[in-house]
Amino acid sequence: MDHPLLRSGLRLPGRDQRISAGEKARTVPALSRFPLIRGAWLILLELTVIRISWTFNFDFAHYLLAGVIWAIGWSMIVLAGLVWLPLPAIAALGALVVAGHNLLDPVVANLNPEGPAPFWLWRVLYLGGEVQLGAGGPPLVILYVLIPWVAVMALGYAFGAVLGWEPERRRRTCYAIGLGAIAAFLILRGFNLYGDPRHWEGSRMPAPLSFLNTTKYPASLQFLLMTLGPTIAAIPLLEHARGRVADFLAVFGRVPLFYYLLHIPLIHALACGVSLIREGQVNPWLFTNHPMRPGDLPDGYMWNLGLLYLVFAIAVGILYFPCRWFAGLKARSKAGWMSYL
Repeated sequence: MDHPLLRSGLRLPGRDQRISAGEKARTVPALSRFPLIRGAWLILLELTVIRISWTFNFDFAHYLLAGVIWAIGWSMIVLAGLVWLPLPAIAALGALVVAGHNLLDPVVANLNPEGPAPFWLWRVLYLGGEVQLGAGGPPLVILYVLIPWVAVMALGYAFGAVLGWEPERRRRTCYAIGLGAIAAFLILRGFNLYGDPRHWEGSRMPAPLSFLNTTKYPASLQFLLMTLGPTIAAIPLLEHARGRVADFLAVFGRVPLFYYLLHIPLIHALACGVSLIREGQVNPWLFTNHPMRPGDLPDGYMWNLGLLYLVFAIAVGILYFPCRWFAGLKARSKAGWMSYL
């Protein structure tokens, strides 16, 4: 199993090795530098390449998007500072924020935008929405806030130590964490308790979907338990997966950022093609400020699920080939810059 600490030569706790003060002094600065640089790179990509991919326009004066790559970038920058702490402290801090951040809900619900504290900072950290960048500057529309994703990043970093354990211990720990998270979600959601309490019983959605309809913006404790729990519990099963399907999916897992950067413009281009076939022209709506400020959906534009899944399958099939090529190139290359893609 791989982890940045292992790649840097710094042994993780629990691997029958002690870290000398001299070794830590040599390796931690290098370890901190990588997420700092990569985080800044991701933020730049979000505000430029990814924004153009979503919109197919250059209307930067009226729209900047802070999406998932933005949040990952800032989380990595924060992680660059956290790596100086002991691994248990990083894990404890991440768990505390993930478990406790919903205590902020009644506080932010009564915030005064005109109060003494900078309201724009609350938008960046927890509320989301639009932040004006300076007098007359472009608006930054924030979809993914930093709390709790910074904490999730910290927990994921600490979880890398678990992946370095011997197989049986790793398997037991993954099941304990994953199944424990699922059980906690079922209890909190079923009894309408803390971490995204809402009266889902009265929803118009089908009961199973309503039960799973947790808050993602910002990601509530229940949302994180519901999504991360099954993922962690599945690790012992998936690490032994073999065959053509596993090999096909592994191609994308080897180059996730490369895939992400390609899939948005490809799907956008396919949507333009569908519009051309259905309407005889590419609908101008496809060149507006997606996904947060696209304007009203044109009459008759809605897709059915069959068309949606067809375009999804076509996009994945097309992207398999460049991703396989780049995964091979990345595996053969010794260039340091490749690690940032």
